[in-house]
Amino acid sequence: MLRNPAKKNLFAIAEDQSGYFTTKQAISAGFAEKTHAYHVRAGNWIREYRGIYRLAAFPTVERPDLMLWYLWSRGRDDVPKGVYSHETALSLHELSDANPSRLYMTVPMAFRKSAEIPSALVLHRANIPSDDTQEMFGVRCTKPLRTIIDLVIDGKTDKTHVRQAIQQALTRGLIMRNDLNKANTTPEVRRELLALAPGTPHGRA
Repeated sequence: MLRNPAKKNLFAIAEDQSGYFTTKQAISAGFAEKTHAYHVRAGNWIREYRGIYRLAAFPTVERPDLMLWYLWSRGRDDVPKGVYSHETALSLHELSDANPSRLYMTVPMAFRKSAEIPSALVLHRANIPSDDTQEMFGVRCTKPLRTIIDLVIDGKTDKTHVRQAIQQALTRGLIMRNDLNKANTTPEVRRELLALAPGTPHGRA
């Protein structure tokens, strides 16, 4: 049992974030900023990125990279702004055989970072309604329908993967065919969605 209040507070924060925490969160837990370097040297914390740490004793999670870069997307209020999307969301939902080598994230149009974008990320910009997102692995990602719409709009993902994603989403009940008809997007994108859906005559929407 943790007897030190600061350690207890920090563990409570990190527990919900796959063992990760930010500089501001450590300070709010009770650790003065001047002590952070000591905890890294002592092996209590692992510095994963600028302003982002991980408790060394915390059990390894299945997808630690998701939380790391999710926390990277935090704004001035220390709240993450990014939403995993496109091929990364497709992979999280286990739709199609897509296996992206980098993480695709959508950030708000007003999102700004002074530092260079990490090579692990591919950023898209859009203001995604909260109704189009859900939580997975402790982070936010786009729901299946929004994910598929984004992929069609982007036009860079192999149509085979998009078609497979639509078929699997329909089969698993993650989306309904009528969702494709009423999707909140342009008529052109809706026609493309229907053209890729199983049961649609080739070339027709």
